Amino acid sequence: MKQLITIVTLMGALLISGCGETTAHNRGVYMLLDTSGTYTRELQKAQQIINFVLAKMEPTDSFAVARIDTGSFSEKDIVSKITFDDRPSQANREKLKFRDDIDQFVKTVKGSSYTDITGGILQSTEYLDERKPGIKTILIFSDMKEEIKKGFMRDIPLQLDGYEVVALNVTKLRSDNIDPREYMQRLEQWQQKVEQGGGRWRVINDLEQLEGIFEG
Repeated sequence: MKQLITIVTLMGALLISGCGETTAHNRGVYMLLDTSGTYTRELQKAQQIINFVLAKMEPTDSFAVARIDTGSFSEKDIVSKITFDDRPSQANREKLKFRDDIDQFVKTVKGSSYTDITGGILQSTEYLDERKPGIKTILIFSDMKEEIKKGFMRDIPLQLDGYEVVALNVTKLRSDNIDPREYMQRLEQWQQKVEQGGGRWRVINDLEQLEGIFEG
C-alpha cells in the first residue's frame, strides 16, 4: 500500500510539472524601412517583401512595419502593426488592411535626413518582447549606413537573445564602389553588434531567397 501511494504521488508530481508554460509556436516579425536619401526609391521592393511576409503569416502571428527615421526608438514611426486574429477569415481581412496601409505609406512617404537603425532595433525588441512570440525576427530593409542626429545616444548594447536579424537589399553606396572594404566593414560591424547581443545575423540581397527567413 505504501508503495502504491508513493507511485501515485510521483505520477501526480509529473503531471503537475507537465502543466507548466508551453512554448509558443507563433511568429513575430518587425520590419524596418530605411527612408533616408535616395533609398526611398527602393521602397517598391520593400512592398514586395511585405506582401511575401503577409502571405506567410498565420493566425495569432504578429507583424509590424516601421520607418527608420531621425529618432526611431518611438512608436510614432510604426506604419502598421497587427497581431492577427485566430480566425483565418478575419486574419485574411486584416492582411488586406495591412497591405493597404503600406501602399498608402509608400505613396506619401518623405525622405528622412538621418538613419537611426539602432533606435529602430530597440523599438523592434520592445514591441516583440511585449507580444512574446515563439519565433522573433527583425527585418532591416536598408543600406545599413547609420547616421545619427547630433545629441542622440546610440552606443547601447542590444538585447537580442532569441532573435534573428536579417538585413535585406543592402545596396552599395557610391563610396563602397570606390573602396569595397567600407561595405564589408559596415556589415561586419552590424554582425558583431547583433551577435554580441545574443542574436543571429543574416544578409539577404537576392530577394528570391526570402523563403529562408521562414525556415525552421
